[in-house]
Amino acid sequence: MSRPGLRARIESARARREHEGLLRRLRTADALPGGRRLVEGGRVLTDFCGNDYLGLASHRDLLAALTRAASAEGVGTGAAHLVSGHRREHAALEEELADWTGRERALVFSTGVMANLGCLQALLGAGSPGRSEAVCVQDKLNHASLIDGAQLAGAELLRYAHADTDAAALRLDSRPGKPALLATDGVFSMDGDVAPLAALARLCAEREALLYVDDAHGLGVLGPEGAGSVAAAGLTAREVPLLMGTLGKALGCAGAFVAGDASLIDAIMQFARTYIYTTAQPAALAAATRAAVHLARTDRDGRRERLNAHIARFRAGALQLGLPLMPSTTAIQPLPMGSAATATEAARSLEANGFLVVAIRPPTVPQGASRLRITLSAAHAPDRIDALLDALGRLPRPVEAAAV
Repeated sequence: MSRPGLRARIESARARREHEGLLRRLRTADALPGGRRLVEGGRVLTDFCGNDYLGLASHRDLLAALTRAASAEGVGTGAAHLVSGHRREHAALEEELADWTGRERALVFSTGVMANLGCLQALLGAGSPGRSEAVCVQDKLNHASLIDGAQLAGAELLRYAHADTDAAALRLDSRPGKPALLATDGVFSMDGDVAPLAALARLCAEREALLYVDDAHGLGVLGPEGAGSVAAAGLTAREVPLLMGTLGKALGCAGAFVAGDASLIDAIMQFARTYIYTTAQPAALAAATRAAVHLARTDRDGRRERLNAHIARFRAGALQLGLPLMPSTTAIQPLPMGSAATATEAARSLEANGFLVVAIRPPTVPQGASRLRITLSAAHAPDRIDALLDALGRLPRPVEAAAV
């Protein structure tokens, strides 16, 4: 009996994706001031698809902190946090993140994906990855890493209609005899809208479910001191026991953290395989992130105010042009395109006019829901926003996008 070839299966899947116009490709884009990128062929484009919402990635304070710590600590830590890789900069960063988010303790991970995979595996798997008696209820538009984390834990995964608290309640009520965790994005990465966090918090309190919020796109830009969507909703650590945030978006660095009460964070540290079995991030990066946290909290340069002004300017201009933006008040401003081919062609047209806006296509979004995911930053100049609007206004209007 011949065994089916794995290589052939993989190559067939890749060829199918290419035939459907969904193949992803790498490109090199070097950073320049003002939210610009130098791409292949020497072209300079304004980046309207990155996540450097506050424009901190190249801030002089971050560069100085990184350089200072690298001179003292070297580059790599050479070990996992629980071996000998946990440095003073990591410990100080965790204390500052916990204080910023109003929680007892925080734990730093190397990436946001690793944080979600590890935390959900630890919380739902209770130390037994692949086997779980728990149920995980999730918004249908959650980030892929939240879905994968529940599956990694072996938990029963139940998904509810986007931002529908009543549907979430039905999911929880369908498994009354199981321990439950409800996970949601704070700001949804592809739609830009904010989860109904207060209603979800009430639901979890009533149903005795643990609430976990991934605030990757809210931290730094929403709420008092930029503490995120949970703080913007007026919720405390009691209502939202677990808060995950990334360090590579509004903070301009790299990595992630989870914050909560000391006992939960210690349990995650004990059981999260993506924390235990990986080298700690460079101490110099933790030092740069501390500088970013300080800048985001104090916001002496008015970056959040500038970002909010850019969002208002963009949405007002889009309304004048009749562009069918999705209902988002955050830095993520999606423009529906319908088919993948239409979105790809629109992205090419924008690039020809000097703008980097990546087409978002299946499987990241459902079939027929391809879009231009336009993101705004405090680093953008108002005249570039106006120029982008002009270029968007000259795009052909896709008929199929009207149904999205």
